[in-house]
Amino acid sequence: MIDVYSWATPNGHKVHIMLAECGLPYRAHPVNIGAGDQFKPEFLAISPNNKIPAIVDPDGPDGEPISLFESGAILLYLAGKTGRFLPSTVRGRYETLEWLMFQMGGVGPMLGQAHHFRIYAPEKLPYAIDRYTNEAKRLYGVMDKRLAKSKYIAGNEYTIADIAIFPWLRSWKNQGIDWADYPHLKGWFDEIAARPAVQRGVEVLADLRKPLVDSQARDVLFGKQQYERR
Repeated sequence: MIDVYSWATPNGHKVHIMLAECGLPYRAHPVNIGAGDQFKPEFLAISPNNKIPAIVDPDGPDGEPISLFESGAILLYLAGKTGRFLPSTVRGRYETLEWLMFQMGGVGPMLGQAHHFRIYAPEKLPYAIDRYTNEAKRLYGVMDKRLAKSKYIAGNEYTIADIAIFPWLRSWKNQGIDWADYPHLKGWFDEIAARPAVQRGVEVLADLRKPLVDSQARDVLFGKQQYERR
């Protein structure tokens, strides 16, 4: 039984979806990032960057327990453990990895900044809003062009690249996106959203997450507490 320390965010949902797709038994432990659970010593012991998600697998690759943080690394680990959603061919594997890195280095950070400046920032800064909204649109355009000629993000197989990207696009409205501008990406999005394992994955811990409205939660996530050295 894999223990998952997580919250209902795009990065958390990546791992929830992967576990559901693979049919692996797991326990989800909520880490309320608005309340500061991510700074507790027991969580920092398995996730030193104080970010969710993290996992502990008692049945690691050498028969010993293993803990992992960083959602991309967890996806790769679970793909290796199960032999699923990562192509066996060298070419297919690298094509999947390049799109996984595209998500980790581009889609996640840039859409996260779009969310922050459009929704959460205490001061509406037109420069920042325009910069990250335009970058969101550029990234959506890259994916739309790719999916005009490819069934899935990394090729003809559903892979961890699709699993990594999908949760970030669920908040498309907050990113200033009009789906009419990205028809190929919208078709892919709807297909992924209809998968039963995806539907189960995005519901994990979702009932615990509340809108970020109180100043204390905002300070935990965006204020000095976040930047303290630990």
